Amino acid sequence: MMIELIFKGERKEIYYNPQQFPFVVGDYAIAQAEKGEDLGIVNQIGSLLERKKGEAPIRNILRKPGQSELQRYRDNRRREFDAYQLCRRKIGEHNLDMKLVDVEYQFDGQKITFYFTAEKRVDFRELVKDLAGIYKVRIELRQIGVRDEAKRIGGFGACGRKLCCSSWLKEFDPITTQCAKEQNLPLNPQKLSGLCGRLLCCLMYERDFYKAQTSKMPPINSFYKSAQGKGRVISYDVFKETVLLKFDMDRYEKFTLEQLKNFEYIPPAESEGHADDAAMDVEESELEDLK
Repeated sequence: MMIELIFKGERKEIYYNPQQFPFVVGDYAIAQAEKGEDLGIVNQIGSLLERKKGEAPIRNILRKPGQSELQRYRDNRRREFDAYQLCRRKIGEHNLDMKLVDVEYQFDGQKITFYFTAEKRVDFRELVKDLAGIYKVRIELRQIGVRDEAKRIGGFGACGRKLCCSSWLKEFDPITTQCAKEQNLPLNPQKLSGLCGRLLCCLMYERDFYKAQTSKMPPINSFYKSAQGKGRVISYDVFKETVLLKFDMDRYEKFTLEQLKNFEYIPPAESEGHADDAAMDVEESELEDLK
C-alpha cells in the first residue's frame, strides 16, 4: 500500500508501506530519505496515489516514531529558527543578493536545507562552507521561485480559501495577461496578483470554458441590423449567452444568441476582435451603468 507523507513547507512524498503499519491520516511516520531518515505526517493513503506517483524511485516507510523521536522532531523545528537567523547573518556578511525563505532540518539531523529566492544566479560556495563548518552536517542551498516561496510559507487567498499552491496544486502553469483578457477581467494588477506577486493561478481554471464560450460570441463593435434598427455589439455575457446591443438614441437591449440568428450580421468596419481588444471605443461608464 502507498502512503503520502507531508513535510514542512507542504513538501509531499509518496512511500511504500511494506510492513503494513496501521496508519491513519494525521499520524506521524518515519521514512527513508535520500540519505538517512525523515519524519512526516500521513496525508493520504490508498490506491489513488498510483496516479500521483512520478518517475522518481519510491522509498519505504520504516516505522512509527516513539515519544523520544517525536520530541526530536519538535526540537528540530526549534533549531530551524536559530539556523534561519544565523544564515541570514552570514548572507549579509558575504554580501549575497539573495533572500532566505525557510530552513528545514532532516529528521535524523544529517542534512539541513536552506531555501532562498534570488533574481540572478548566486555564488554561495563560501556561504555553504561557513554553514557546513558550523553545523558539521550536509548543507543544501536550494533556490526556489516566488510561487514556491508562497507554497512553502502558505496563507489564504482573496477568496478566503487556503492557497491552491500550498494545498493541492502540483505544478505551476505559465500564466499571462491574455488569460485575464479572455475572461474580460479588468487589468488591475492588485486584483489579478496572488500573495506571490505573480498572476493568480486560478486564472487558468476556467480559461478553456471562457475560450469556448467567447468563440460563440460576435466581435465587439460589430453590428446587427433588425426591424429596430442597427445595433452595435458593446458587450456579452458568456454565462447567459446574451449580447448587449446599442441602438440610436442611446437605447440598449439584450438578445440571446438564438435571437441574433434572425438579424443581419454586419462585421466591424475598423478592426475585428473580441472583448480582449484594447482598442474598444465603448465608454466604461456605459457598461457600469448597465451592471
